[in-house]
Amino acid sequence: MTSSETRAAEARQEIAQLRRQISEAAKRNETLSSTLRAAREELTRLRAEAERLAEPPNTWATLLKIIPAAEDDPEAVPYADILHGGRKMRVAVSASLPLGELVPGREVRLSEGLVVIGAGDFPGEGTVMVVKDVLPPDRVLVAGPTDEERVLLLSDRLRRQRLRPGDPVLADARSQFALEVVPKPDAKNLLLEVVPDISYADIGGLQPQISMIQDAVEMPFRHPELFREHGLKPPKGILLYGPPGCGKTLIAKAVANSLADRSAGHGAAGTGGSDGTPVTSYFLNIKGPELLDKYVGETERQLRSIFARAREKATEGNPVVVFFDEMDSLFRTRGTGVSSDVETTIVPQLLSEIDGVERLDNVIVIGASNREDMIDPAILRPGRLDVKIRIERPDRDAARDIFSKYLTAALPLHEAELRRHGSPEETAAALIDVAVDCIYAREERNAYLAVTYADGDQETLYFGDFASGAMIQNVVDRAKKHAIKDLLATGERGLREEHVRRACAEEFAEHEDLPNTSNPDEWARISGRKGERITHLRVIRHGEHAAGPADAPAGTATGTPGGVPVEDVRPAGGLL
Repeated sequence: MTSSETRAAEARQEIAQLRRQISEAAKRNETLSSTLRAAREELTRLRAEAERLAEPPNTWATLLKIIPAAEDDPEAVPYADILHGGRKMRVAVSASLPLGELVPGREVRLSEGLVVIGAGDFPGEGTVMVVKDVLPPDRVLVAGPTDEERVLLLSDRLRRQRLRPGDPVLADARSQFALEVVPKPDAKNLLLEVVPDISYADIGGLQPQISMIQDAVEMPFRHPELFREHGLKPPKGILLYGPPGCGKTLIAKAVANSLADRSAGHGAAGTGGSDGTPVTSYFLNIKGPELLDKYVGETERQLRSIFARAREKATEGNPVVVFFDEMDSLFRTRGTGVSSDVETTIVPQLLSEIDGVERLDNVIVIGASNREDMIDPAILRPGRLDVKIRIERPDRDAARDIFSKYLTAALPLHEAELRRHGSPEETAAALIDVAVDCIYAREERNAYLAVTYADGDQETLYFGDFASGAMIQNVVDRAKKHAIKDLLATGERGLREEHVRRACAEEFAEHEDLPNTSNPDEWARISGRKGERITHLRVIRHGEHAAGPADAPAGTATGTPGGVPVEDVRPAGGLL
């Protein structure tokens, strides 16, 4: 190798070494740059944190009014009237803050120099007061918990709402602002949000009563022009009365369902007036005992709230139904002394609401009770509860109609029954006939009570005399349970005649201990028995009713020697 080649090789090695050194230096330089950048960012953060910690505290105030800047002065700034620490002040507003966010009643953030630099929210706490009157332009007269009256300013969001006397509002005592309307749960919860799924078609055996209540509730709103033409006003109230378990509350549910269908525009009942415009309908469901309150005047206040709510909803021609369940628990005859005499103020409150100075248009009161004799006569007179509908216990035809609602051809029926009767419809009808015969047979096996009246007359009452829609539904449910038990035990599917008979026998056996012989006349009134006063009850007991076993001969009381019923004879003062 020549000297020139040697020098060239050495030069190449030096160049490679220099390149490696340059690359390492570049890497160290990049690392150093990253470290410096991180240090700079940390210094910036620490400086900002130090400045933030060193800042004076901000304060909050309530905005009363905005004074915008003069349009002809480009250097003018907006001002704000605020309430700060109990003092009314006028301060400047930061130019970077949008004035649209600053509305009366809202909280604003102030700098150390008392400049508005931010907008907060409306206060969420305060005292609940009741509106007594709305004063123009943006004020309201309210009454506090101690009936102390005050005049408050309306916040911006309340100025866009329609306030009415009686509305509860949230008030900020420091700023003297009414902030928002507080929901009224005791009145709003009365509106049925979930409409009952019971229609008139689901009710059996009460077609005349249903027709009467449809005429009273729906006809005035379906044909208002005809009522005006004849000078006829809709009835103010309806009383549904009768023995328990016979469909009074069920009819009220169907009324709510019918009104909801009409308000949605379904069918002929959906037209609100002559122009066919759908009308929104409302149903207020009041359970009598829920209104009773231990505090004096609270029950009357809730009644006023209920009817104020009804009037509010009826102002635009919308029909409102106010339903009082167990009406006798609230509006008993005054002066009877059978309770704490709270009805001496509750009854006049209801009377004044129904036909007092304030009109009650488009509102119908429906009451349900099984002790109509205990309701104050002033409530029952014409002009208040105009229509009185008695819900009777079902007879044979009505019971057959009720049974058809629960015992249908769609149920699983036993193959033997289908072979005997043919189609499912005929089989279901045959089972219904069996059930009706079991309940309404006027035979010794169905004897229930021997009653003695005040005039000395005696009478034997049968189970059919105390039948009800609720009992009929219970009989069908029992039969279905027996069918399920037999399916699980034997594998045989479907309802049989034996299941129906067994269900009737069990229903009768449960009722044997129910009559209260300590006060037979009172028990008879609750059960729906009217007429001569009952002085003595004698329960006729059977070991096992003939309605139970399928092979028992008709008219024979089984379970005792010779089929003779065992009578439980007790004096009127005894207890069952």
